[in-house]
Amino acid sequence: MYGKFLLTLYIYSLLINLLILMKKFFLLSIIMLAVASCAPKQAQQDKEWKAEHVFLIAFDGWGSYCMDSVQMPNTRALMANGAFTFKKRTVLPSDSSPNWASMFAGAPTEFHGWSNNGDGPDVEPIYLTENGTFPTIFYILRKQFPEAVIGGVYEWGGIKPLVDYKSFDYCVKEDPAKIAATSIAYIKEKKPNLMAVIYDDPDHVGHSAGHDTPAYYQRMEELDACLGEILAAIKEAGIYDNSIFIITSDHGGFKTGHGGRTNMEMDTPFIIAGKNVKKTGEFVEAMMQYDTAHTIAEIFGLEIPQVWNGKSMSHVFE
Repeated sequence: MYGKFLLTLYIYSLLINLLILMKKFFLLSIIMLAVASCAPKQAQQDKEWKAEHVFLIAFDGWGSYCMDSVQMPNTRALMANGAFTFKKRTVLPSDSSPNWASMFAGAPTEFHGWSNNGDGPDVEPIYLTENGTFPTIFYILRKQFPEAVIGGVYEWGGIKPLVDYKSFDYCVKEDPAKIAATSIAYIKEKKPNLMAVIYDDPDHVGHSAGHDTPAYYQRMEELDACLGEILAAIKEAGIYDNSIFIITSDHGGFKTGHGGRTNMEMDTPFIIAGKNVKKTGEFVEAMMQYDTAHTIAEIFGLEIPQVWNGKSMSHVFE
């Protein structure tokens, strides 16, 4: 009888100790989760991101040929402090929608389906996300980093269906004279991780006065001044040193049009500068329009969708 009592007491003691250990383990788990959740996102991002902020600033109809005839000091300052090519090749046709789509979606027209400037893809896309669009760089950043701040300001209404606006926190159409001011206000308030600023010029001037004309070059100087204002605002926001800047375009032009196969229409600038970007100047590696999205994806350490088709300009990074 006494032996049974001792055994019962021993088992009870074991259960009490087990419960105490379980309680300590539970409390430790809660503390560890709390610490992890309170850890700065910056520390988590820095493990994978080359920079916390990426600014894609692009000018519709900006052909590389014009760089022999313009000053564009803000653009050239980025060139001097980063890497660039004047040979980024458009997809065909060398029109706006096919090339904006390829730039954003990391794939050629045969994949994303935009082969003209219509209201939607005229070729059935090879794949659609739950948002009803081919996966863009904005979509995959949102999926893989849900808390990323993504913004966009654009002039041409045709941009909205190309970017997958549902993946944005802020995506607004603006008058050309207000694009810089609207972008600056958003940058200072939100400090976005990825932001696209898309001007619809010099395309308008190219169609009216013509490409390779004084009016065209004057417009490029004005756009460069807008670029300078945006860069100054990024410095004022205190995020310049943790940013990467990409300045580029969808296509060039010939006479008063584009869409053809001349170098003036198909060769576009791609300029990249900022944190973790080498100061190598002009590079000779071949680049296609859709490689832009792949390059941005590498900055954020993103997994590439199987339906994308291209490569990052990895050689520009430190």
